[in-house]
Amino acid sequence: MKLSYAVLIGFLLAAILASPPSKAQSPQTPALRYALSRVAADTSRVLLLADLSASFRYSRLDSVLLYAQQGLAMARRIKYTKGEGRCLARLGMLQGERGNLPQALRLNLQALQLNEASHDLEGTARTLNQIGLLHQALDDHRLALQHYFRAWRIYRQVRTHDTSQLVSVLANIGATYTGAGKLDSAAYFLEKAEAEVMRETPGRWSSWGNPEPYVLRELGLLAAARNQDSQALQFYRRSAQAAVPENDLRSACRAYQYLAELYQGQQQTDSSVYYGRKALSMGQKLPYMVGIAHTSGLLADAFASRQQADSALRYLRLRQRAEDSLYNPLRIKQLDAIALSEVQRQQKVEQEQDAYKVRLYIYALLAGLGGLLLITLLQARHNRQQRRTNAQLQELNTQVTEQKETLTTQRDELSAMLRELKTTQDQLVMRDRMASLGELMAGVAHELQQPVQAIEELVGESEQLTDEMWAVLQATQLAEEPTNSLADKLDILRQYQVTLRRHGQRASIIVRGMLAHAGRQSSARQPSDLNELAENYLRLTYHDTQAKAPNLEVQLQVELSGDLGQVDMVRHDIGRALINIFLNAFQAVQERNRQAEDGYVPQVTLLTHRTADGVELRVRDNGLGIPEAAQGRVFERFFSTKAPEEAAGLGLALSKEIIEAGHGGTLMVESEPGVYTEVVVRLPVIPAEEN
Repeated sequence: MKLSYAVLIGFLLAAILASPPSKAQSPQTPALRYALSRVAADTSRVLLLADLSASFRYSRLDSVLLYAQQGLAMARRIKYTKGEGRCLARLGMLQGERGNLPQALRLNLQALQLNEASHDLEGTARTLNQIGLLHQALDDHRLALQHYFRAWRIYRQVRTHDTSQLVSVLANIGATYTGAGKLDSAAYFLEKAEAEVMRETPGRWSSWGNPEPYVLRELGLLAAARNQDSQALQFYRRSAQAAVPENDLRSACRAYQYLAELYQGQQQTDSSVYYGRKALSMGQKLPYMVGIAHTSGLLADAFASRQQADSALRYLRLRQRAEDSLYNPLRIKQLDAIALSEVQRQQKVEQEQDAYKVRLYIYALLAGLGGLLLITLLQARHNRQQRRTNAQLQELNTQVTEQKETLTTQRDELSAMLRELKTTQDQLVMRDRMASLGELMAGVAHELQQPVQAIEELVGESEQLTDEMWAVLQATQLAEEPTNSLADKLDILRQYQVTLRRHGQRASIIVRGMLAHAGRQSSARQPSDLNELAENYLRLTYHDTQAKAPNLEVQLQVELSGDLGQVDMVRHDIGRALINIFLNAFQAVQERNRQAEDGYVPQVTLLTHRTADGVELRVRDNGLGIPEAAQGRVFERFFSTKAPEEAAGLGLALSKEIIEAGHGGTLMVESEPGVYTEVVVRLPVIPAEEN
């Protein structure tokens, strides 16, 4: 009979599995043996023996038994609870693989108690995973998922580096959902398990080995449940191939079993029989009783369909023996009894915990009542003492209040005297400073006045000599090249003379400003009408400006507050400051008026009003404004945005000094280029200076 293509593929897989690693061990076994040969501490040896036992779980069950028993004996000898729990869990795993489910459950429950007593979180999670597998084998999906999810929570809590165990739990949850028919949930957890496998570095698995064969097999079962037979075949074959380097006979047995089931469903009996025999052979090597029961039943059905009664009967007997070891009534009763005992134990533990909580609550309540009673007694005693002392305190409080009022009055009087003294001191210091500055500026100005006049006279004589030389040059009427060159040089000289005259005028204005500043003498403050003073100086400054520029017509808008009242100030100083501010305003509108803009009407506005802590005066013009680059320098001495011959650059600087240093006020300038400039003067209301 000609073999199908699937059978040929099966031969290749069988050839691969026919050459397992030496001594039927997993890739992790040599490293564990080497570590065991070098470790000295007994506790470390126990844990290594448990890991070494786990490395043989899917290849040699007798080695699982050997190393687990050695580790258990040593753990009990040194009273190492953690190691005892792990070794008992390995023995429980062994009984589960052999099909003795009651004994497996009993050992795992004992291991779980030891895991919890030693606070071995990873051991607890692994044991919960094994208990879930036992319930899954009995199709009890609810209990299986309950244990799996408890294990998963622990692995997420400890963030274990043992990715193999985390993948095992995720794949078990997915497999349970597949068995329960919840395929979307199964796909979610199986894909998470596959992602964890792909993320792990190859060759760095723990003693539990690479779980990839198991994950691929369960993905194949999920595909088969979705009627995706071609994808299921691919997953089963990949699972069998991945089981080779791990020497994972159990995964290979299950992969071949599912291949046989799939081919049987497709009526490909030859392929089904071939893979069934391979699965049965590998299951018997472990022995893996669940795989033996399923595969022998599959082969019995296949031979029955071929009318081969002898072979069918042989495999039926084999299945019966395997199922008897798994599901005989006595073992089921034992399993139920163990499960019931565990449930009762858990209930007893919960009842003890509840009773303990109740006792704690009662003790806390009694302690609270005792504390409350004690507080009540102490409070009553305190109240009696408080009443006795309140009368004394009231009398003392009356005395303290009287003393406080007396001290407060004295403090206020002293504070007022201190403020007056400080104000007087500040004024005296300012007068001395201004006097010294005035003397210095007067001396400098007098020293500069003579050189400046000499420069102006020399410039005038130089211009006269230049005119005479030019007349002589024209009288000669020479057309030679040197003469033309001389004429050019005379033109350059005239330009230099114009520049010198302009700067000389600038220096002369600065000297006059310095003399004017030096000549200012502070006098005593006196109550004055700021409205009247400001309006008078505004109109005087306007008439002076008109005298110099007769064609200039400015609209004066005056808005004076009627409740301004008398302001304490030095009239001469405030008047000089206002003149400088008004001059700047008129010069600004005059400069813009020269540009002959259509519809432009020069305007200067004077506004005063009362504020919460003083008075405010605003002077606004609609001139060209101040360029943004120059707005930060308007209060610098000798800085001006006008032509040198028009201003010395001392106006706003002098006004700021008068208002802020002399009167404790503020001077600010707000401007928008091409629109307006507004000067804001704020003066505080301060007591008049005593004479």
